[in-house]
Amino acid sequence: MERIKRLMAHMWWADEIIRGALKADGYPHAEALELYLHVLGAELIWLDRIQSLPQSVEVWPEGDLETCFALGSNARARYEAYINGLGENELHNQASYVNSAGQSFETEVGDILTHVALHGSYHRGQISSLLRGTGAKPAPSDYIAFVRGVAAATRDNATKD
Repeated sequence: MERIKRLMAHMWWADEIIRGALKADGYPHAEALELYLHVLGAELIWLDRIQSLPQSVEVWPEGDLETCFALGSNARARYEAYINGLGENELHNQASYVNSAGQSFETEVGDILTHVALHGSYHRGQISSLLRGTGAKPAPSDYIAFVRGVAAATRDNATKD
């Protein structure tokens, strides 16, 4: 359970890092903003599925940085309440859901929570790459940076051998 809590805490921290990078960019790269909205939408959709609730947001929501703030705040509050009320054995419970393609599945809650964290990491990497491509500063949201409290080495500060 502690590992899941740490993954979720990283997810929220990384979401803040990305939002800050997009805000610092002034006028966010359209594709980067679209990906970030998707990350937040997916976080909420997966929690809807786990909790057997109707889908509360689109898979690819539209909006601006204010929309990101609202979705991110909603996701964090809902996940914190859910995780704090979750018992250790409940991570093995099966969640039944229908995906966006209309297919039915049953998946362990712990696996879904892990997927949500990894899915966001994948897209946050894409966002950082897009920002770098426009000359903006990428967002260092690596898990190890979260755990250590120190940003990971980058191309700019790595030692050359």
